[in-house]
Amino acid sequence: MDAIMPKFLIEAADSCLIAVDLQERLAPAISGGDAALRKASLLLRAAARLDVPVLLTEQYPKGLGGTLPEIARLAHQAGKLEKIAFSALAEPGFRERLRALGRGQAVLLGTEAHVCVLQTGLDILSDGLALFAVADAVGSRDPADARAALRRLERAGATIVTAEMVVFEWLRRAGTQDFRHLLPYIK
Repeated sequence: MDAIMPKFLIEAADSCLIAVDLQERLAPAISGGDAALRKASLLLRAAARLDVPVLLTEQYPKGLGGTLPEIARLAHQAGKLEKIAFSALAEPGFRERLRALGRGQAVLLGTEAHVCVLQTGLDILSDGLALFAVADAVGSRDPADARAALRRLERAGATIVTAEMVVFEWLRRAGTQDFRHLLPYIK
């Protein structure tokens, strides 16, 4: 009997994108936040182009504001969840939304890496999904917290990737209409 081999490449048809708490009042405090937002924007554009479903969270929007306008514009069809739990999966309804997508891979980005991103990622792993944490699209107020969160996710079984890794694995090949459409956002 052949053993089932794990999937190491990220597949557009089997993944979803989870954008955690990219919010107006939190973003200015994030170390390297502008660069992380550019990478998040690239991933949201690619997800829209390649039919990768997106789930978006907002942590206590009354206090931290809504999703950044540029992110909201790119993720306009995403399922959005307001939450007070740090892990999105601990919030009623999110786990069900995630399972309803029928995807085996989750690509995770957002803020803060050591709080909501970390706890969401650990719960995703506990639920048995393959997790790809996007190192250049996550952030915390203190960069040491973000690095520690990524190390912890990796030890727990996540694969640490970059935004371009995700996009090029979703695309699989050059010379396509999708590739030509996304190339200006990569350059």
